[in-house]
Amino acid sequence: MSAARPSRPDAPAPSAPAKDWLRILSRYREPIPWRSFYEIAVTAVPFVLLWIVSYQAYTISFWLSLPVSAVAALFLVRLFLIQHDCGHMAFFRTKKVNDWVGRVIGVVTVTPYAVWRRNHAIHHGASGNLEQRGTGDLMTLTVREYQARGWWGRVLYRAYRHPVTLFVVGPVYVYILENRLPLGLMGEWRYWVSAMGTNLSMLIVGGAIAWYIGILAFLAIFLPVTLFAASVGIWLFYVQHQFEETHWTVPPDWQVHEAALHGSSHYVLPQPLKWLTANIGIHHVHHLYSRIPYYRLSEVLRDHPELGEIGRLTLRESFACVKLQLWDERCRRLVSYAEARA
Repeated sequence: MSAARPSRPDAPAPSAPAKDWLRILSRYREPIPWRSFYEIAVTAVPFVLLWIVSYQAYTISFWLSLPVSAVAALFLVRLFLIQHDCGHMAFFRTKKVNDWVGRVIGVVTVTPYAVWRRNHAIHHGASGNLEQRGTGDLMTLTVREYQARGWWGRVLYRAYRHPVTLFVVGPVYVYILENRLPLGLMGEWRYWVSAMGTNLSMLIVGGAIAWYIGILAFLAIFLPVTLFAASVGIWLFYVQHQFEETHWTVPPDWQVHEAALHGSSHYVLPQPLKWLTANIGIHHVHHLYSRIPYYRLSEVLRDHPELGEIGRLTLRESFACVKLQLWDERCRRLVSYAEARA
């Protein structure tokens, strides 16, 4: 195996401010049209085929269809990440193509494109800012805020942060219920159009499939595929920002580029999972320069291996992130309830 390519001579020093990387990263922002269409094809076609195979398995046994549905769900995650790149205007060269591809995929991912894009933009613009929590992220209290709560307030926070809530109940609420209305954007008509247009398209497409194969068969495949994909998606989002040495602070100390680079993890996954999750694990680079198509993020780490060491988190290490619940402003890291008490 060949040695890792050394960093280019004009790359910023490892200790340089995060914004110094912007000029370097801008070289990777141009999408490659044929590659973008190829990525859609190698994701959408297997997803449709797996849906059909899952239905065929269901005609024998529901339990036989579940493993196939789980694999189909991973391709649904990948479709969502194409929608995600379209929302950043990163997948195609024109806004119109990005938007329409994002809208169409949003019907499959049950996610209104314009609503999600707006909330996600708020997340990118306020990530790591302790004074702007609450939109497009998971509620995270500081140790001081948690200790200031009464008994009932602490119980509610613990219930919210419990893994069953986050990764089982949460996906059902967000993708089946919350996405049906433009919550937080109720006063703007274009977000109503996005939400209602997605809902209507879902009814038409889902209704046609249910008419052809039967409503029970449709739900037996649609719900496991959608909810398993939603759980995986929320898990990915969780570990990308809820790791021990993430970055939270308040203005004027908060700086958007530092928060992007150091408040997002580099989630190092095995190659099959890296492909299925569309390089979203290279999240620190994505947050610093979101216009880079996901299929070019590996080029960035290849050319600048020092970036690969920032926020590095392996699959095995990531499971320990579940116990981290509170931000310790004194130690500047996420801690568990037990550590907060100590």
